[in-house]
Amino acid sequence: MRNALRLFAGTCAALVSVPVVLGQGCAMCYSQASNAGAHAQRSLDIGILVLLMPCLMMFAGVFVILVRRAHAASAG
Repeated sequence: MRNALRLFAGTCAALVSVPVVLGQGCAMCYSQASNAGAHAQRSLDIGILVLLMPCLMMFAGVFVILVRRAHAASAG
């Protein structure tokens, strides 16, 4: 289980540390979002979070299944 957590932490650290990952997005989308009003920018932020939730839930579910399976294999 510790190896799985170390792998997860290492993967997250590697993805965050790569500057190309943080620079995703086109110039036209950025300029349109920056020229929009505060209400539109807030709506865009909420929309991004709403679209992110299913992906995070699926990732967390797979991770929990893998950890439980590893724990069951080591116990039995």
